[in-house]
Amino acid sequence: MNTSQHPIAVLGAGPAGMAAALGLIKAGHPVVVYERYPQARAAGNILNLWPPPIKALQEMGVDIVDLGAPCHTTFRNAKGRVRADVRIPNDVVERYGGGFIGMFRPDLYRRMLAALPDGVLRTGRAVTGMQDHGDGVTLRFADGEAVETPVLIGADGIDSMVRRHLFGPTPKRPHNLHIIGGFTLDDTVKTERNVVVLTHNRTTQGTYTSIRSQGRAGHQWWVLEAWPDDRAAPADLLEHAERLAAGFPAPLPQLVAATSAENVQRWPIRDIAPLPHWSKGRITLAGDAAHATSPYAAYGAGMSICDGFFLAQRLAGVDLADTDAVTKALVDYETPRIPHTREQVQSAYVLGKVFHHAPAPLRPLRDFVLDHTPLLQKQVGERNPREIVAQLDEMGEGILSPRAAGRR
Repeated sequence: MNTSQHPIAVLGAGPAGMAAALGLIKAGHPVVVYERYPQARAAGNILNLWPPPIKALQEMGVDIVDLGAPCHTTFRNAKGRVRADVRIPNDVVERYGGGFIGMFRPDLYRRMLAALPDGVLRTGRAVTGMQDHGDGVTLRFADGEAVETPVLIGADGIDSMVRRHLFGPTPKRPHNLHIIGGFTLDDTVKTERNVVVLTHNRTTQGTYTSIRSQGRAGHQWWVLEAWPDDRAAPADLLEHAERLAAGFPAPLPQLVAATSAENVQRWPIRDIAPLPHWSKGRITLAGDAAHATSPYAAYGAGMSICDGFFLAQRLAGVDLADTDAVTKALVDYETPRIPHTREQVQSAYVLGKVFHHAPAPLRPLRDFVLDHTPLLQKQVGERNPREIVAQLDEMGEGILSPRAAGRR
């Protein structure tokens, strides 16, 4: 059977899966996205995106107008002293509508779903098995159906069955942290507008950021603390969050108090240790299936969207009947992405350790260093903008206009 005549198959309709589909459509390939749930649904409410994924979304045809609030990011101590100022170059801010975009996660899903052509997304389709037979991949579904595809993209999350098929069991790595977050569109709380304020006291991170949702201004917030992975969640999430937020300056306590209980969620923080490879034959990974990341990176969804961009860029113009060409394209896709995402995953893991698992006697010394040296400014305030600019440069002009090979 000539599987090159069949659509590329993407498993999972999260940001990675939808971005892969949109990017590949832009690259000229037919695509089908299989989602095991009855509908594509956002996993949570709060989200922020840096300029590279905004550029990717724009290139993929997603409407990014008024998608979120453009924000300037600072790290502060519990008294409000700035420890790091993330200074995105002005030309990047102007071109991509802000340095850090605060948004409502379901809004991003709606925009990406709206950009998908009819018939691309197929829900309620649970895959039970797969086989790469050299000239294509056979997918088997719970209802007994089998379909052929020239390329399979596993964008099926941290518990990815595609990753397990390729590389065997990959245990999740608990950080022994949890995050409680929420959002409010209550405009009576006085705040600094268009900012992300990441504040740390001795044991807890308290953060708030401006958002926009369907034309309305609001805020999202979260508190993050050490919490054993096997410990039950607090009985009352909002009450627990209010107690943690009380240790921070205004307006964080007021924003938490203005939030309805139904708009509060909790996530235990886990990742997977970075993988040495994402691809094997005609199958590859994207998003959390490849590089599940702690929220400390503030880049999990953003990296997932960029995966779709770079995957499409590498497969643009490739004859899907040519196994060698497909295999090379998938290796070319993963080769620069693995070190980039590994650095983000490991950096987030280390930051969680530094801020939440330092021994109590060392915390005053840690905070003195962060308050009185440029360490955090260099590690976060200056390095992040350099990486963002480098990523934008690596993306080239678009999916069909990659950066010249000699400049890679």
